[in-house]
Amino acid sequence: MTIKIAHTEAEVRKCWYVISLLRPHLTEEVFVETVLQMFGEGYQLAYIEKDDEVVSAIGFRYLQMLYNGKQIYIDDLTTSDKVRGEGYGTALLDYVIDLAKANNYDCVTLDSGPTRHTAHRLYLNKGFHISSHHFVKKLS
Repeated sequence: MTIKIAHTEAEVRKCWYVISLLRPHLTEEVFVETVLQMFGEGYQLAYIEKDDEVVSAIGFRYLQMLYNGKQIYIDDLTTSDKVRGEGYGTALLDYVIDLAKANNYDCVTLDSGPTRHTAHRLYLNKGFHISSHHFVKKLS
């Protein structure tokens, strides 16, 4: 499995289908425009292709916070239903964990929807633990 990093609009657009499985509220155009803006904020988008189709993607960024130090925060991790269970998500998760270790970061963090039990199993098997509740107040 070769992990690639999206740098161009075309590469971001290639990731649309697999990201849309996780973020169905977005349109392709909003996704592409937003990711291109997020690149300027340090967001990175890594992906794996199989037969010239993106089958898994992970979006992440470097952060530093008082409560847990330097970290990589995973915004998005998704794999196509066609290849789920074949190790693509695990490979991308391991890639990010290895990046954090190589940069002497303190941790890797993420939020996950409460009903994403398969994803939770992966995270728990990789040594993540549930450390808090995430609260959101919508302003519009």
